[in-house]
Amino acid sequence: MTRFSILAAGFILAAGSAFAGTAVVETSEAGYLTDGAGMTLYSFDKDSDGTSNCYDGCAAKWPPLVVEGEATLPEGFALTERKDGSQQVSYMNQPLYLWVGDKAAGQTSGDGVGGVWHIVKP
Repeated sequence: MTRFSILAAGFILAAGSAFAGTAVVETSEAGYLTDGAGMTLYSFDKDSDGTSNCYDGCAAKWPPLVVEGEATLPEGFALTERKDGSQQVSYMNQPLYLWVGDKAAGQTSGDGVGGVWHIVKP
């Protein structure tokens, strides 16, 4: 398992839970990216050029992985500004999301939803 540290003043996941200090994105044993809690991270085919196209109802089901404050990101990771000014973490120009249908670490029920959501693999 590979760990990628994202150093930030605050790291926001899902429905607003915040972690101070170092947040972690990991590569699971199955080879896909997860957040530090082991929740699977997804990409959206309708995003383009590192820009998120998932807002409102979409973002309620697919919470963006966002950072609050200054962040130092490892190679391959970047921040993408959302319409509300928040900074979404992206990997290889793909904004990262969680899926509300995944209830526990290691679940991947969002993979393939609507033919446009996919597990992110490094």
